[in-house]
Amino acid sequence: MQKKSASDSGTGTRPSDEREVAFGSNEVRLSGRQWIVAAAVILALFYLVPALWKRIEKFDPGPDYRIPYSLSCDYWTYNRYCRQVCSQNKALVIGDSVMWGHYVSKEQTLSHYLNEQAGEDRFANLAVDGIHPAAMAGLIEYYGREITDKSIILQCNLLWMSSAKHDLQTEKEFSFNHPKLVPQFYPRIPCYTESYSGRVAIAIGRHMPFYGWVNHLRVAYFQDTNLHRWTIEHPYDNPIQAITLRLPSPNEPPSPRPVAEPWTEKRMAKFNPPWVELESSFQWSSFKRAVEILKRRRNRVFVLVGPFNEHMLTEDSLETYNKMKSEVEDWLQKERIPHSIPAALPSDCYADASHPLSEGYALLAKQLLQSTSFFPFAQQQ
Repeated sequence: MQKKSASDSGTGTRPSDEREVAFGSNEVRLSGRQWIVAAAVILALFYLVPALWKRIEKFDPGPDYRIPYSLSCDYWTYNRYCRQVCSQNKALVIGDSVMWGHYVSKEQTLSHYLNEQAGEDRFANLAVDGIHPAAMAGLIEYYGREITDKSIILQCNLLWMSSAKHDLQTEKEFSFNHPKLVPQFYPRIPCYTESYSGRVAIAIGRHMPFYGWVNHLRVAYFQDTNLHRWTIEHPYDNPIQAITLRLPSPNEPPSPRPVAEPWTEKRMAKFNPPWVELESSFQWSSFKRAVEILKRRRNRVFVLVGPFNEHMLTEDSLETYNKMKSEVEDWLQKERIPHSIPAALPSDCYADASHPLSEGYALLAKQLLQSTSFFPFAQQQ
């Protein structure tokens, strides 16, 4: 009787002609060279897709264009607009919602009246609604790299130093504007509690156009939510159809829609904010950092301090504010930076503590164009 082999006896021993293969459950295996090729393809897509998208999505900003309110956190679009205006050699108006024109249409902003009164299209509105000095420095550094050898009108709004909270000095966490633009690691911002992994992702994303493009899709077409949440909120909608390739209008109003009336008609009371010292102010040091970045890139910087509704301050607060203005002026003179600290506009030209109405912007443009220090910035670039 012939003796069975171990393989035939059901003991689990493999036949001699079978080879043991590691990771046998994997259907696809790449060699070292194939991994390199795959990585190269993925990396190429990371850079090519955003570039190709610019050919697909129409973006043709006309006169008086400004970043739409709903795209305030779309830094990919900001960079795209920045590239266009920098190629046109215009003087760039950079600042917060005051320069952006929170209470007015794009045809009633400071940049519009500067162009109208100068008689030529010389100024471009590169302001962003809700930006503060700490975020503005990051915006210029990471998404305004094309701003080189240009004439800049840079706004300095002391309202951001009107309290420890506005100055981002408080320890208690709170939601502030544009956290992705502020320093992620140093200097430390006490009220900013993003996780370490989140900070790393933000820091890397600043240098990867692909991540900026993904954020652009999320902000422009998915109501600033990720795809998972959007599909839950729109269970019967096709996410592909949501990408309409139509960007919001630069004249879309902020949300909630502001009341464009003088502050006195809205019965707003005078106030006495707890100003912080400039010497210890994080926002002031951030503003100086923004100036440093611009000057390092060979830009010609003109600083506009204000406009601020001094009529709305109590007597003691106005005294503190004037002292701060003097300290700012001393620094600007020391650094030999052309600047203007215009007198307060008429009271009824303000909608609140810092935002002018249309008439206020027209008056401010007239004051600037009559200033000798501003004259070189009013000339065709």
